[in-house]
Amino acid sequence: MSAPNGEAPFDCVEVRFKNGRKEFYRNTEKLTLSIGDIVATLASPGHDIGIVTLTGELVKVQMKKKGVNPESPEILKIYRKASQKDIDIWSAARDREEPMKVRARELAIQQKLEMKISDIEFQGDGSKATFYYTANDRVDFRLLIKDFAKEFNTRIEMKQVGFRQEASRLGGIGSCGRELCCSTWLTDFRSVNTSAARYQQLSLNPQKLAGQCGKLKCCLNYELDTYMDALKDFPDFDTKLVTEKGDAICQKQDIFKGLMWFAYTNNFANWHVLNIEQVKEIVAENKLKNKVSSLEDFAIETVDEQEKNFNNAMGQESLTRFDQPKKKKRPNKKPRQGVEGNPGNNRPANPNNNNKPSGNNNNRPNNNKRPNPNQKSGEPRKPIIITKNEDKK
Repeated sequence: MSAPNGEAPFDCVEVRFKNGRKEFYRNTEKLTLSIGDIVATLASPGHDIGIVTLTGELVKVQMKKKGVNPESPEILKIYRKASQKDIDIWSAARDREEPMKVRARELAIQQKLEMKISDIEFQGDGSKATFYYTANDRVDFRLLIKDFAKEFNTRIEMKQVGFRQEASRLGGIGSCGRELCCSTWLTDFRSVNTSAARYQQLSLNPQKLAGQCGKLKCCLNYELDTYMDALKDFPDFDTKLVTEKGDAICQKQDIFKGLMWFAYTNNFANWHVLNIEQVKEIVAENKLKNKVSSLEDFAIETVDEQEKNFNNAMGQESLTRFDQPKKKKRPNKKPRQGVEGNPGNNRPANPNNNNKPSGNNNNRPNNNKRPNPNQKSGEPRKPIIITKNEDKK
């Protein structure tokens, strides 16, 4: 869209470099730029290559948000749209960054420096390399820079970043399942204290409260203001109620329902639920040096809400609804009983042979031999004598 009343478009654009690093540049050459264009920008020394991410009046809003003066003379300018030669040099320099990072870490370990080189960024023309590192204490890396310059044969610049800035440059997936806030939209890193977790009544578990940077999660500050506004109507958590049964102290608060749980100092096992109005009433009586009879007179009977279970009638939420049903295995058939007297024999008995003698296997007739047709029934079987053929004289 063109500016109304023939106004000139805003002459600054936002340019993104490696790992989300963004800077503002002035379009002094009146180039027709749109989001996604690759441009060559002024650097010290030489030039750098970046991608345009924002143009027009939105750049003015973004500069105001980050506290950058649009009229500042420190804003660098854009040379031109990047040519194919500029892009080739830029991509070749980017390919050198990963092997250089591995070798740079080896050199830092050899000098026994307590630092971590997290990332390397080449300038667009390949004339300078910026080494980003993190360290808990101050590090003397003068000898390390000499080794880097000798090893890589380029101009070296060391820049220390915090642990949150390191996580924002490297990126990742948070415990919520989404991309890290610091690497997508979060621009300022406000300090996060454990008091933010206490006000929201979160368990002080460092494994759950710490992010990928090792510090407390930035999202602990997102709802803190809402909790602080809600806690203004609550009595102090350290409030002590004086009753005739004894003193009672607060154990728990429910900010959304406006409830507080109290327990007697001589019986911490039993908790009594009170509204904040009732607590204020008891506190007002105690200020007049009057004791209430007991907490039971003010306690609320809590009703356990019935859980609402979702009945999946259509089976649409089942993960195995597309799997083939398993075929039921048929039960194994029991082996038939063999011939009487030989229960171990699994061969089926011959129904036509019921008069066979039972007993030992040695007394059973050999049914495999072919019957003699000349033998009469009832007669004993005669042995067959085989003689050798004698040569006839």
